[in-house]
Formats: sequence, C-alpha cells, structure tokens
Amino acid sequence: MTGGESLADSHLLINGSFIAGEGPSRDVFDPSTGEVHVRWPDASLAQVDAAVGAAARAFPVWRDSTQDRRSAALRAIAQDLLDRRDELAEALTRETGRVLTRNGLYVDMAAAVFRQYAELTRIDAGRLAPSNDPGQLSMVPRVPYGVVAALIPFNYPLLLLTFKVAPALAAGNTVVVKPAPETPLSLQLLAEIFAAHLPAGVLNTVRGGVEIGEALVGDPRVDLVAFTGSTGVGRRIAAACAANDTATHLELGGKDPALVFPDVDPVLAAEAVTWASFLNAGQVCTSTERVYVHRAVFDRFVERAVGLSEKLRVGDPFDPATQVGPMRTERGRARVLSQIDAAVRAGAEVLVGGEAVDGPGFYLRPTVVTGVDHEMELMREETFGPVMPIMPFDDADEAFRLAADTPFGLGASLYTRDPELVERAYRELQVGTVWVNDPVVDNLAAPLGGMRASGNASEMGPEGLESFTRPRHVHWNLGLTRKDWWFREE
Repeated sequence: MTGGESLADSHLLINGSFIAGEGPSRDVFDPSTGEVHVRWPDASLAQVDAAVGAAARAFPVWRDSTQDRRSAALRAIAQDLLDRRDELAEALTRETGRVLTRNGLYVDMAAAVFRQYAELTRIDAGRLAPSNDPGQLSMVPRVPYGVVAALIPFNYPLLLLTFKVAPALAAGNTVVVKPAPETPLSLQLLAEIFAAHLPAGVLNTVRGGVEIGEALVGDPRVDLVAFTGSTGVGRRIAAACAANDTATHLELGGKDPALVFPDVDPVLAAEAVTWASFLNAGQVCTSTERVYVHRAVFDRFVERAVGLSEKLRVGDPFDPATQVGPMRTERGRARVLSQIDAAVRAGAEVLVGGEAVDGPGFYLRPTVVTGVDHEMELMREETFGPVMPIMPFDDADEAFRLAADTPFGLGASLYTRDPELVERAYRELQVGTVWVNDPVVDNLAAPLGGMRASGNASEMGPEGLESFTRPRHVHWNLGLTRKDWWFREE
C-alpha cells in the first residue's frame, strides 16, 4: 500500500459500512510505470449477495423519500466532488494514466452531472394523458426500476460512473457499483462521499473480476444492469440478463468514422481528427477510429496529421507538458500493435508511430496509417488505442458508403460547410451522435449513446434520466360507476 490512504482505505461500502474485501488480493498497476501501485482484496461472492440485499432493502425507503431529500443529497455529493477535486484528479491519473491536466476538468464535469440531475428530477415526473371519458384521469408517471447494477469501464471510471449513478439515484433507484478491476482507486474516494450523504444501502460497492461481475449481473434481485464496455462483454451480459428478465442499459464499443470533405481547410481538419484519435491515448468509445478524406485534399490532410502526431509529447501523465499518456493495460497495447502489424502485412503503411515506447509503462506512440482497406481488422474492429488509419474517397456517395460499412453505431464526425451533407449524415448514418467540425464533444444537456452493436442506452440529458425510469400507466375512474359494457344478468 502507498501512503496517504483515505479513511475507507481499500474497503467496500456495503449497507452504509466500510468492510474489508474477503476475496483474493488483486494487483492494481500504475500504467505509467508498469509497477504495482496497490494490492487490494476483491469482494467475495457472499459480499456481492450482501451488497445486492442491502440495495434491495433500501429501495422502498429511498424510492418513497421526497424529491427534495434526494435532490439535496445529489447537490451535497456534487459539492464534495469539487472540494476533493485534487485528490480525485490525482487518483484518476494514477489509475488511468490520463494526463492530470484533464482529470481536474472531468471532476468538474462529474459534479455538474450530479447538480443537473438533482434539478431535472424536481421538474418532471411523467405526464397526464388525455382521458377516455369525463371523471377519469390517465396518469403516466415515470418510476424507478429498483436495484441498479452499475458496471464501470477502466477508461473513464469517474465520469461513466457519474453518468449512471447520478440519474439512477435522482430517480429513486438504489445502486451497486462494480468498477473495472484495473481502476478501483477513485471509487474509494467516491464511496466516502456517498456514505456521507446517502442512507445505508442506497449505494454499495463491490470489486473484482469476471466472477464478481457475473454474480452481480445474475442476481435476480437486480432490476437493471447498466454497463459500459466492449460489445462482446455487453452481449454476454444481455444474454445473462435475459434469463432473469432483467432490463439492460448498455453503452458498448464503437468504430467511429470521420469524413473530411474538400470544402474545409484540410490542415484544420487534420488537427481536429488528431485530437479525436489520440485523446486519452485513443481509449475513448467515441474516438475517431476510421478517417476518410476526399482525394483532392488527402495529401495535405495526411501531411499535417503526420507532422502533428510525430511532435505530440508522450510521457508521464503527471507532467503538465505531457499530451498523451500511457495505455491502461499491457494487454490492450499488445492488441493494438497486433492490429497494426496485421494491417502492414496486408499492405498498409505506417507513416508515424506504430511502436511501443522504450522503457517502463504501457506507452504507445501515436500512429498514422495509410494504404488501409475494409478487409483489415484495423478498419473493422474496435482498436481502442492511439491509431489513425486514413483512406481517400472520390465523392460523397463513396464516403457515406464507407462510413456505414460497420456493425457499430456510436458516432460519426463530419468536416464540411455543406448543410446538405450534414443533413444527409444525420438522416442516413445509424449512429447516436453526429459531430460537425467539432469532434468528441459531450454536452450534458444532450444524450450520448449508440445503435446496433454500440448498445441500447442513452446517457446524459433528460434522456439519461429516462433511461433509469420506466413508464407506468395509472387509469383512475374517480368514482365507482357501472359501465355499459360490463356483464349483466339477463
């Protein structure tokens, strides 16, 4: 263990108490050094059972508490996030390898999400439908699911937790959180914050790998499983949930295209795509992973992308000068290198990068690749690393055909001033988000989610709140009066 642990140390939060994990110990590696940062015990299967049981018992009380009470708790959580901003940012940097200068911004964003849902739930709880007849009411309240299992990925362990936990709590659900095994550190600080402002059992934490995740997902007392991660794991979760008729909220993988048309400055477009490809070392579900550039501006685009990429400062995420930190895991880096190697063997050309950085840590140089096609895994499967493969196109029809040639449907970026191309993109492309001239931007007031192999969920905005509720129809005849169509004695 390192010095300076919080009061919760490595403990789990179950039913309002911090308790030691009873499972096997797990090494948590610092991706910037490759060394073990902490060694913490996982939860046991019995502790998963206890966490779900605590959430189930707490649900009726939390559901029936006033909205003022729930909203006040969320506002207090938001303030504590800001008060502990530096601690959280440091924990995020240590566990993810993302540069410290960005993690403070993500803490601010997380606090804003809690504040947003504290207020959204105060103004809308459903609707009143037109009644069939006078003397009747048809109410459609939106009600919480019950116990929500929130499974959080390693790339954004604070934000993607917040996107689930804040609306779930605001709507009256109780929650059991399981972080990715690689990134448990920030949750320890969050658990202290949750414990200070929520009744016992409303928010519980467990920790572990596949066995713990399967136990949580498969518990019949769980009413909704909210998961962000790979499409393959999401499909297995969906199958497990189907066995118990458990609802799912899945935000899955992506293979987002960028289309660069000749009516924009290719130099500026290259700078935008470089950002979208290499932010967080490419470990963003909405990263640009396929780039299609009109042949008329292809050479200028590639020249700028290569020139900028080779100058990016890759290194220690705690160094303010660093622009790209390490990948989170050695296995993830190996998978990206394998995709690059396979593409090169099939005829692609690496113009910059394409190799691990010598020394400790899981660093991979930002990589630009040309000579690619859709026969290559690099253009078909999610890469989740700092790689920018670029293909030319000759006209808009070809560009849209290439963009649509994927089972994924998370997002797409366009670089153009032509409104007809923008309209065509959001009409034709089966994606959850279309960015125009400004990639990988989140708006807390608008939904983020995908289609097809990219999931079935919406997070953020009013839609994110609705995802953690379901409609219920209440048909109320104000008095008991005989209806003409009831059975009568002859």
